[in-house]
Amino acid sequence: MEDVVVKALLFGDTEARVLAARELNNLKSKKKHKLIERGIIAPLVSMLCTQDYDAVEASLTALLNMAFGSERNKILIANSGAIPVVINLLQCQSETLVDLAIAALMTLSSCSANKLTVASSGAIEILLEILNVDSTGIQAKLDIIVTLHNLSTSSQLIPSIALTSTVVKLLELISEWEKSSEVVEKAIALLEKIVSSSHIALRQTAGTSGAIQALVETVEDGSKQCKEHAVGILLLICRSCRDRYRGLILREGVMPGLLQLSVDGTRRAKEMAGALLQLLRDCSDGDTKKKILKNVLMEQVMGEIDRGERGGKEQKLVADLIAKLRI
Repeated sequence: MEDVVVKALLFGDTEARVLAARELNNLKSKKKHKLIERGIIAPLVSMLCTQDYDAVEASLTALLNMAFGSERNKILIANSGAIPVVINLLQCQSETLVDLAIAALMTLSSCSANKLTVASSGAIEILLEILNVDSTGIQAKLDIIVTLHNLSTSSQLIPSIALTSTVVKLLELISEWEKSSEVVEKAIALLEKIVSSSHIALRQTAGTSGAIQALVETVEDGSKQCKEHAVGILLLICRSCRDRYRGLILREGVMPGLLQLSVDGTRRAKEMAGALLQLLRDCSDGDTKKKILKNVLMEQVMGEIDRGERGGKEQKLVADLIAKLRI
């Protein structure tokens, strides 16, 4: 059977090659590796360049299948010139082929050796164009975000990513989608990764209309992971220029969610919430009685949290302070 598959891919007509490509998906890993050594990647890549839908789908599926779980195969596929061809498929009219192409790029970009090739081939800009299109499915959106995250792990690529519309597109998703959704969880994790590595991206995030509001809403209504990333970004923004951003963050009503997060968030979220609370404290001399009361209650809560105490007392203090802050 292996000989038949190889001969069909190397010398067969279109129909024979399609059948052979589909047969590859039924073979075990060891047999696939043997066939790869016999030169089947090149003909599969050449099938991507045809105008035959079945041939493109079969070859793309086979390449994706071979790349999954094998760094060696990902490199071989990239070295065979597949990446520019796959990127070109992102602009075709078939939703199925676009989804497969996105999945292929996600898989290939997870390999360190392929990241620069993916980015230099123009993938980032095209993926961002697809990301916020209404017709793009949820899985495709998630695959795009993961692909961008894969590329962001390369320090060489962070500056170029920051200069694209990545930050704006991610903020749009965070603003428009349910704050506890998987899409927001992936998007806000990527956003924190980018802004923590790029002053340009951080300034762009802080300066985008509605961004701070969306981050505060995520602290309030997001999943535990979403809240952790949201408070991390807000902390980076406030630390970058406390005088400029402290008031903007407070005006969005961050305190109740932030205090609650300092008690029941993840360990990292608690630490960052505490650090942000410190930055948001009103240190002015002209405190009103209302501000003084809030500061006293805040000091009590922070003291309990710092001592690591748990239970009804801490929860009641947080509840009392949240109630006061919402008056």
